[in-house]
Amino acid sequence: MSQEKIFSDILDSIVNLDEETALELANKAINDNMNLMDVIEKGYSAGIRKVGELWEEGEFFLPELMRGAQIMQNCLDLLIPHLEKGTEEISQGTVVIATIEGDIHSIGKTIVGTMLRAYGFKVFDLGADVPAEKIVDFAIEKKADVIGVSALLTTTMFGQKKIIEILKERNLLERFKVILGGAPVTTSWVNECNADGFAENAIDAVKLVKSLLNK
Repeated sequence: MSQEKIFSDILDSIVNLDEETALELANKAINDNMNLMDVIEKGYSAGIRKVGELWEEGEFFLPELMRGAQIMQNCLDLLIPHLEKGTEEISQGTVVIATIEGDIHSIGKTIVGTMLRAYGFKVFDLGADVPAEKIVDFAIEKKADVIGVSALLTTTMFGQKKIIEILKERNLLERFKVILGGAPVTTSWVNECNADGFAENAIDAVKLVKSLLNK
């Protein structure tokens, strides 16, 4: 089987939401000593980008987008440990994402992280219910370019603002781009927080990060 055929089959497995085949092809790529960066970019990333396009076009709905993102993440979990050292140098940038303290919702954030990885960004997902201080400290440790903070509850939104306040206190506002996400987030809230933008969905989040980093 040619490499192009494998890439095509991987893409199809993601678009068809066929996790069994997607995982089988990931294992085959590992066992055949294929260039795993090519496998990820030309196969899995291409597949999830297609899923995102179908979602934008109204052909797929949120459950399909979520399922595609989860399948790709499961495949990446298999592939990433086998990547050669130094591959991070081709990253488009480093993004730290988390759902703010007091909020346990993480589905949207997880999809955003998967889509960013599909477009070549190095993503650290801290999960849900994460204190603002921890998010900032981790972003400093990983030399992140972007901090993404999600909040689905109006009662936890103020934690997003706290991120900016901490950065201001530490004279780090110029060091990071901060983007916000979550159903209650609006342009006026972003302006009030002095953040750098927000996205209503995973596709827009990728576009936003790329524009902020001039990619």
